[in-house]
Parts: sequence; structure tokens; C-alpha cells
Amino acid sequence: MTARGLDHLIHLVRDLDAAAAAYERLGFRVSSENRHPFGTKNRIVQFPGAFIEILAIGDHAPVPDAAPGQPSFAAFHRDLLARAGEGGSGIALECPDARGDAAAFARFGIGDFQPFFFERRGTRAEGSDVHVAFELAFAQDAASPDALFFACDHKFPDFWSEEAQRHPNGATTILGAILTAENPSDHHVFLKAFTGVHDFRATSLGLSIATPRGTLDVLTPFAFRQLTGVEAPQGDGMRLAAIRIAAPRAQIAPGTDHFGLTLVLEEARAA
Repeated sequence: MTARGLDHLIHLVRDLDAAAAAYERLGFRVSSENRHPFGTKNRIVQFPGAFIEILAIGDHAPVPDAAPGQPSFAAFHRDLLARAGEGGSGIALECPDARGDAAAFARFGIGDFQPFFFERRGTRAEGSDVHVAFELAFAQDAASPDALFFACDHKFPDFWSEEAQRHPNGATTILGAILTAENPSDHHVFLKAFTGVHDFRATSLGLSIATPRGTLDVLTPFAFRQLTGVEAPQGDGMRLAAIRIAAPRAQIAPGTDHFGLTLVLEEARAA
């Protein structure tokens, strides 16, 4: 099975524009608002090959309920926001073939779901209109009901924009994601099947999986607090607690001040 790198990380918020303004104050370039046909809306912070999706529930379209064999992206986030509040909500991995990945996830016992296709209009950084489409292959860690996992197949390369990736603060790359869990080792079987990466590093503080694009670290709440000085998010199983980003200057924007998701800016090392 082919190893999958990070595609995007989801930051669930109540007020989309307020959250986008917080990212802009930290020096990130944020897209204009995009609307999904299933009731969610987003604004994007893009990097080469990966992005942060700032996501909120809108009132422009109804939210469909989940059905047998078909999760509802929007209903999951609506219910998570009501149950657990704002913060990191999902991990999406790169995927050239959503149907193939959906079949692989079923074989490995981490999700027997039909791929989900959707498309929308968007606006490029320079203001031009763009048509984008995606197909998602969902996976499920039954022990982590507060996190959504899926692989994302981009149908049109016009989604990516070098202009959108030029951030005023000089940030260049998503280095990885930090999840928290009381017992990180409980999730290694799921993560190996989800990422396609079989080698991982385990310590008393957690585990680390180096994907082709970015690292997934799963830390205990104690280890997360020691690393960032921030309390881990509450919830069952794994929760997306922080995003690591390469930037000219090291900085931590704690989730308590940043809509529930911590940003760890790490000083870029010279090659």
C-alpha cells in the first residue's frame, strides 16, 4: 500500500471571519470564503502541497445526515461543535485515487464507506474564479469519535496557487500535526493502515509517524503540555491539538487564544 502524506488539517470554528482574522494577525494569508453544497463554509491557509482548512457551519444549504456506508462531513462537524466546541477536527491525507483508498480502508477494517464526490467554485489569490472538485475516502478510528479521518483526491490542479502560499510572516511549510490521546499506542494499528506507513517511533511520551509530507505525532496530554505549555483538548481518543509550521521565527499561538487549535511555528533551519 502506498504511503500517504498530509493534504490538509481542519480547524473547526463558530465564527469563520473572526478565526480568519486571527490567522491574518499572525501573518498568514487567508483565502476568501468558500461555500460547500452541504452546508459548511471555509477559508483556507495554503502551503505547498498542504493547507489548513478553517471550517464553520453555514446557513446557505441544509446539512445532510449520515447514511449507512456514507458519513456526512457537515453533520459530523455540526455535532462535534455542539458536543466539544472549537478546535482541530480532522486529518486529510493526499490521495490520487479515492476509490482505491476506500477499498484499501475496507480491507484493513478501518472503514467500509462509499467515496464522496463534491465540487464548488472558488476564488484564487489574485481574484480570478476557479472550479475545484474533490473525492473523499473516509476512514474511522472507532476509539476516536472526535476526529474525522479521510483521504482527499484533488480532481483539478488549479486548486494550488503559489500566490496563496506567500505568507507575510514568511511561513513556508506545514511540518506536521500533533494529536493527543491518553494512550497513544492504542491507535498505532489504525494510523498504520490510514497512512500506509508501517514504521513509527514510540516513546514513553507517545508515537511519531513520518509520512511522505509531514509528521503525525500522537502525544499524551502530559507530553503535549510539556512541549507547548498548553493544555490538551478534551475528548475521547485522538484529538487534533496542534499544527507545526516552518517559519522564520519560533512562536506558539495557544489554542486557548486561537479558537481551540494551537499553532506551533518552528524556526526554519538552514539547509
